[in-house]
Amino acid sequence: METSLICLAIALIGGLMLSRLTKLFHLPAVTAYLIAGLLLGPFCLGALKVPGLGFNSLEQVEGLQIVTQTALGFIAFTIGNEFRLRQLKAMGSSAIIIGILQAVITTVLVDIVLIVLHLCFPQIISLPCAIVLGAIASATAPAATLMVVRQYKADGPLTRLLMLVVAIDDAVGLLLFSVSFGIATALSNGQVSILAVVVEPIVEIVLSLGLGALMGWLLNWVEQFFHSRSKRMTISVAFVLLTVGLSMLNFQIGPIHCGFSLLLVCMMTGTIFCNICDTSEELMGRVDSWTMPLNILFFVISGAELDLQVLIQPVTILVGVIYIIARSAGKYFGSNISCRLTHQPKPIVENLGITLLPQAGVALGMALTAASLTDGALTRNVVLFAVLVYELVGPTLTKHSLTRVGEIRPEGRVSARTLNLHKRSN
Repeated sequence: METSLICLAIALIGGLMLSRLTKLFHLPAVTAYLIAGLLLGPFCLGALKVPGLGFNSLEQVEGLQIVTQTALGFIAFTIGNEFRLRQLKAMGSSAIIIGILQAVITTVLVDIVLIVLHLCFPQIISLPCAIVLGAIASATAPAATLMVVRQYKADGPLTRLLMLVVAIDDAVGLLLFSVSFGIATALSNGQVSILAVVVEPIVEIVLSLGLGALMGWLLNWVEQFFHSRSKRMTISVAFVLLTVGLSMLNFQIGPIHCGFSLLLVCMMTGTIFCNICDTSEELMGRVDSWTMPLNILFFVISGAELDLQVLIQPVTILVGVIYIIARSAGKYFGSNISCRLTHQPKPIVENLGITLLPQAGVALGMALTAASLTDGALTRNVVLFAVLVYELVGPTLTKHSLTRVGEIRPEGRVSARTLNLHKRSN
C-alpha cells in the first residue's frame, strides 16, 4: 500500500512539473500528463524496478483501474452538464445529426480501407479484425477534449457543439461496436447471434440511460436536505462514486447478458441533474475543482498503460498508420459533410473534425473486448499504437482549432468564457 501511495504522489508531482515544461512550447497540460505517464511507466523509469519510482509493471498500472474508472465517471458527469435544455434547443438536432453521421462515416471509411487491405494482403489482417477496427475508429476521447476546454476556458459555438457531439459520439460508437463485434464473432465462429448483434447493444443503452436518469433525479432529491456548500459538494461526489460503482454491475436475464456503459450512465446522471437542479452550475464548478488531481492521475496512468513494445512490431506499425490515416480522414470529412448538411458556420465546418481526433480509454476498452477474436492481439496493438499517437498529438490539434476560431484566447489574455460572460452582463 505504501508503494502505491508513493507512486500516485510521484505521478501527480511528475505530471504537474512536466506541465510547466510543456507550457514553454505552448502545449496543453494533458500532453504533459501523458508524457509523464510514459516516463514513469514500466518501459522507462519503471523498468529500473525501484519501489515507488514509477510503475514497475503493467499489472501494477492495471491495479489502479479504480482510479481511472472513477475519473472517467466524473468526466462523463461533467460532460452531461453540457446537455442543458437551452443549449439543446439552440443546437440539439444539429448536434445529434453531426454526432451520428460523422461516427458512421468514419466507421464506413475505415472498414472499406481495412477490408481492401485484407483482400490484398490476407496474411496481414483478418476480416473480423478489419470490421471491428472500423467500429472502434468511431470513438472519441471525451477526457482529453474536456481537459483542453477546461485548461484554456474555451467557450463559443464550436466548443459547445464539440462537447455535445463528443457525448453523442460515445453512444453511437457503443452501438456501432456492439453490432460490428457481433458480425465479427459470427464470421469467426460461423454463426450469427441476433442477441449479440441487435438485442444486447440496445438493452445496454436503454439500461444505461435509465440508471443515469434515476441517479440524476435521486441526486437532486438528496441535495435538498443539505444547505451548506461543502455538504452539497460532498453528496454530489458520493453520488458520482455510487453511480460509477453501479455502472460496473453485470447480470443475466434469461439468455440476454445485461450491463451498463459507465460513460452513458454518468453522462445521463449529469444531464438530468443539471436540468432539474437550480444550483447545478455552482455545484458542478465546485466538483470540478475537487476532481482536478483525480483527472491528472487519470492521464498519467493512461500514459503508463501504453505498451511501447508495439513500436517494434512492423505489422502493427503498418496497420496502425493506415488506421490512423483512414480514421483521421473519416473524422474530418465526416464532420465536414454533416456540418454542411446542418448549415453550420464555415469556422465550425473546417475545424470540428480536427477536434474529434483524440482517442483513448473508450477505444482501449473496445479493443480489450475484441481480444477474443481472430487477430484479437493485432486489434489491441493497433489501437494502442493509435492511442499513443492521438493522445500525444490530438490535444494540441484541438487547442489550435479552438484558438483558430477565437474560442481560446492567446495565453496572458482574457479567456473566451470570461469575455462572453462580460458581454452578456453588458
